Formats: sequence, C-alpha cells, structure tokens
Amino acid sequence: MTDDRTLRIALAGGGAFGAKHAAALRRIEGVEVAAVVSGSLEGAQKFAAEHGIARAAASVDEVLAMDDVDAVVLATPTQLHAAQTLACLEAGKHVQTEIPLADSLADAEACQAAQERTGLVAMVGHTRRFNPSHQWVRRRIEAGDYNIQQMDVQTYFFRRKNLNALGEPRSWTDHLLWHHAAHTVDLFAYQTGSPVVQANAIQGPVHSELGIAMDMSIQLRAANGAICTLSLSFNNDGPLGTFFRYIGDSGTYIARYDDLFTGRDEPIDVSGVDVSMDGIELQDREFVAAIREGREPNASIAQVLPCYRTLAALEQQLTAAGSS
Repeated sequence: MTDDRTLRIALAGGGAFGAKHAAALRRIEGVEVAAVVSGSLEGAQKFAAEHGIARAAASVDEVLAMDDVDAVVLATPTQLHAAQTLACLEAGKHVQTEIPLADSLADAEACQAAQERTGLVAMVGHTRRFNPSHQWVRRRIEAGDYNIQQMDVQTYFFRRKNLNALGEPRSWTDHLLWHHAAHTVDLFAYQTGSPVVQANAIQGPVHSELGIAMDMSIQLRAANGAICTLSLSFNNDGPLGTFFRYIGDSGTYIARYDDLFTGRDEPIDVSGVDVSMDGIELQDREFVAAIREGREPNASIAQVLPCYRTLAALEQQLTAAGSS
C-alpha cells in the first residue's frame, strides 16, 4: 500500500460493470482508481476521461507492473477471469474478480490454490451477498426468527444477439450456468447456511449462432431440507433481471436487486441495513476493508468455491443429457 490513507486500485474492464465499479469506488474514502484497462487502449482512454481516472493502460500486464497499484478489480469477459486472477495474485496484487471466478472447476480451484499460496485478499463479485434486500433477510435468519423453505428465482434477459447491458456489441458470449446461475447457487447455500446436497438441471435448445442454451431450469436441495427452484432465460421479452422469492416459515419476501417487498408486493424499508443502497458499492467496500484489516473477505474464493463445484456437477449432467 502506498500510504496509510490511499488504497490505489486498478480497474480492468471498461464496460457496463466497469462503470458501476468506477462509480462505487469513487464513493469510498481513501480509495483511488489509479488506472483502467479496457478492450483497447483507445477504449481505456475514453473510459478514463469519462470517469476521471488518471491513467489508461493497454493491458492487465501493464497494470500489474505498476508499483503504485495495490489491488485490481476485474470486470473483464468471463473467459479471462481465472487467468487474470492468477496473474494478479502472482504479481502481488489483491484482486476482486467479477462473477464468475471461472468457467470451470479446475480453474476455480487453481485460483484458490494461488490465494492460499500468496495470502493475498482474493474476493469474487457475488453481489447478492451484499444487496441490502438479501442482507435484511439474512439478519432475520441469523436472529433465529426466519427459516427458508424454498427460494423461487427467475433470471430473465432478452439476449438473442450478443450485446452487453448497455446494448453494445459484446466480444464474448455470456452463459446462463457459469455466470447467472452462480449468483443463485451461492446465495441459496449462503442464506440457508447449509450446503447444496442435490442439484438437477435441464436446458432448452442451443442457439444456432451464439452456441449456448438460451433457457435453463435448475433445482437445488440443501442439507437442511430447503429447496431452490431457478429458471433462467435469454429469450424473455419482458421485465429483465433476477427476482428472488423467499418462501419461509414466517413470511414471504421478494428481492429485486437492492429493493425488498413482502409476498403481497408491499415495499420494505431496507435503507438502514448498511451504509449504502448500492450492492456493488457494498461489495467494493468489503474488498477495501478486508485489505486494510488483513482478513478474509465475505465472498472470498474459499467461501464461494462450493458454488463452482455445484456448477461443475450441473454442467456434467447437461453434457451427459446432450450426448444421450
């Protein structure tokens, strides 16, 4: 760290989520976004100008060679996450990797081994752990007055063309299982406090151009008996995003990102749950705090690795079904 006050963080990824992190990091005291990397140097320079970042770099390697960069936030294409996470750790930089950590279990386990070897803070962007809506539910669970019976989750987008959240052409292909299902698989185990012991998946037709399944259904059961039903689609032409219905023994709650409602769609005030209503900011605050305090962060690689084991098992099921 450069001094006791300023933590210098480089941002890799000048897309929609890179912008969210840039805005969030600006709101954290004692943090400076020291450099940005994007798909091209020109893109990085444009992003730096828009977000008031002093330096634009041509590559992650260039950033990792900077002595005054303490940590890196990776908001890059999924297929780059594992290799870039390893590179950050080997270069002595703390790292927060946007979800998913990897698109294979072997790569996720390699990242965990590197974290253990280096002792650096390595966190994954499982944002649902930090959204005030989900934090509110978790506090009721921890207080002992709420138990989840079922989580019913819908993850719906309209992505029949390869565009990002800003409607711009994407250089990589998104994935329902390794990216979007990862949010729910991790959150289910996290909120129930119980490991996933049974997981089933089926998927719809593979898109002729994108080469991915556009619809998927997943069932999970935790060791404590709670179940989760997850429906995912890139074909949905309607309200977009992920919506969580918690069905419990003493209430039903619907979480829509940072907002929370009763089962009858009555709003619940979650403004006092944390210091911000922005889940991305709360996630970034945890990353910064873990570095400053020299501790394991919530959503560390070690904590989320069971999620990736479940995803790998589901992938094996889907592959077997496709070849049968």
